[in-house]
Amino acid sequence: MVGGGPGAFIGDVHRKAIALDGSAVLAAGCFSRSHEGTLATGRALGVDPARLYRSFDEMAAAEATRDDGIDFVVIVTPNGSHHAAARAFLSHGIHVACDKPVTLEVEEAEELAALARKNDLLFCVTYTYTGYPAVKQAREMVGSGELGEIRFVNAEYAQEWLATPLERDGKHKQAAWRADPKETGRSLCVGDIGTHVENLVRTVTGLRISSLSARLDTLVPGRALDDNATILLDYEGGARGVYWASQVAIGRDNALRLRIFGSSGAIEWAQEDPDHLRVSRLGRPTELVSRGRDTFQPAAQRHSRIPAGHPEGYFEAFANIYRTFTAALAKKKRGAVLDAGDLDFPSVEEGISGVRFVHRCVESSSRGSARLKF
Repeated sequence: MVGGGPGAFIGDVHRKAIALDGSAVLAAGCFSRSHEGTLATGRALGVDPARLYRSFDEMAAAEATRDDGIDFVVIVTPNGSHHAAARAFLSHGIHVACDKPVTLEVEEAEELAALARKNDLLFCVTYTYTGYPAVKQAREMVGSGELGEIRFVNAEYAQEWLATPLERDGKHKQAAWRADPKETGRSLCVGDIGTHVENLVRTVTGLRISSLSARLDTLVPGRALDDNATILLDYEGGARGVYWASQVAIGRDNALRLRIFGSSGAIEWAQEDPDHLRVSRLGRPTELVSRGRDTFQPAAQRHSRIPAGHPEGYFEAFANIYRTFTAALAKKKRGAVLDAGDLDFPSVEEGISGVRFVHRCVESSSRGSARLKF
């Protein structure tokens, strides 16, 4: 692992999620920019001190030469170092799982994709919410035509945690780096949570954006980047969409919601009630489909872990992504050919789309919400 040291949040989530299925063990790390921080984290996690490194470059080079070297690296640093860290490991023949957004620039993401292809390496971008069984069931239903032709998509991700200038209190590490353009890139809100919206819609519907018009707002005075965004979209094939992302929506915790409307049906899913799908069909009563009680299609059912009424959440969604990724990696190590089902995790191509989405939204907003081709 690169990142995930003292004061970090998401690194520990990744570690716990991987451990849930026991499909990999943490063998090496560069957890912090401070070597003392790396050593402290490594001690707490029981990592061999000889495999606690001062930099990710040192780690990539050293692990690549070991007979028991790491199979893959998990990158959970602030956004600005994703590209350099991923490039270091890919260049040494090591598979990569990276938090989103995968890079700050589209060209950087495309470089990583090309390097992964050249070296025949797997590259997972951990868009968490695609790991929920109900999300996979929605994808299967849309793909099989149960909703008819998709006409309109409404998706939103609302949080309140940055409704005050939390990044300036000197106590909140997560807010500080996310609100810093040098660490987080061109956008705060769209980059942090809007990318989840873009990926969720892309994954479930299969739709590809053809053009968009965005208005990015900075509603907390003195903040350097956006904290609220409204985006109008056209998709290839004629469907339309509206996205809203906000980190200043008081009363909202982690309210990611997706609504898909077709010519003969509709689906609604909410992250804060992740085990259920609200399914409507023209001329029929609306149904509440329950993970655990109702049998999902095979591609979704295999990710359901426990009986109905025992909620599966954030850790399980992460674990489902890692279980698929590590199973594909193990199969690849055996020399077997991977099929589409083996690769049912967010890839670097999804990462490229996410970075492009951020760029187009920022550019559109800077040009008075001009409509831009995607």
